Amino acid sequence: MRLCFLVEEHYRYDGMPLEVIRQLTAWGHRVDVVWPGSSLVSVSEAVGAGSHDAWVLKTVSGGPGLTLLEAAAAVGLTTVNDARSIRGVRDKVLAAAIGTARGLPMPRTYAAARPESLAEIPEAEFPLVVKPADGSSGRAVRLVSSPDRLAGLRTELAGEGMLIAQPYVANSGVDLKVYCVGGELYATERSSPLHPGEPVRERRVALSAEVGRIVAEAGAVYGLDLYGVDVLLGPDGPVIVDVNDFPSFRQVPDAAARVGRAVLELARRGPSGAEATAGATAGAAVVPAWQRARVAEQVPAGTGESR
Repeated sequence: MRLCFLVEEHYRYDGMPLEVIRQLTAWGHRVDVVWPGSSLVSVSEAVGAGSHDAWVLKTVSGGPGLTLLEAAAAVGLTTVNDARSIRGVRDKVLAAAIGTARGLPMPRTYAAARPESLAEIPEAEFPLVVKPADGSSGRAVRLVSSPDRLAGLRTELAGEGMLIAQPYVANSGVDLKVYCVGGELYATERSSPLHPGEPVRERRVALSAEVGRIVAEAGAVYGLDLYGVDVLLGPDGPVIVDVNDFPSFRQVPDAAARVGRAVLELARRGPSGAEATAGATAGAAVVPAWQRARVAEQVPAGTGESR
């Protein structure tokens, strides 16, 4: 197969996706890498020719790679993940609207183009978690304890563009990150960026049936195949606080091979994700995700891939 990876400069030396690219190459596949932030891309040739079996995106939110991926999808090429699905989670305002409408457990979300508008949020909603609507990798996430503290952050927040604010979900200071790759779910825990004083050793942990069901349903709601979900175990049960397309897959055993096999399978399947996402957004019936994804309790050995 011939694949095109769109990789942001931020990930030039990152193990994910470079290890996946190396694995695919070792299996005999051709992988072309485009650095959308620093390269001149001939869209007419790259997209118009349709010479790649699939396009894969690994960029930060707001980076130029998503536009190129959407261009490929617009002319009927296969993308990983589906381009409209990626847009649906990278814009956190859109992600909150979709997830809430489809019944996912998510905090109440406020959106504001200007930080001073956040002052209208009722005091009873504090403390708040405030972050950029196009943020990623924990960038500029702030825990705001009171309206007075919010007023003091206005200058700091002014350059962040569209903002979202959500009531803080009381938790133990541990973030649960659940990854879906190849239809299997892997759970890890790590320190919360909101609680830097609570050191937590990042490790793989058991995944409860309730959290597994919620995470798998999130994949169906947003139309994602390769994704990660940040979950907090709050006093009223699990709460989704973020969804990421093509995350780091840290602590997933044999991640490069697993992700590589998943990319090849999606490439063979063809551009079917867009129709599923459009149907889900319109309220059409979808197959419940927990019928497709399962908790990876037993990890099969071996990394071979049949071409």
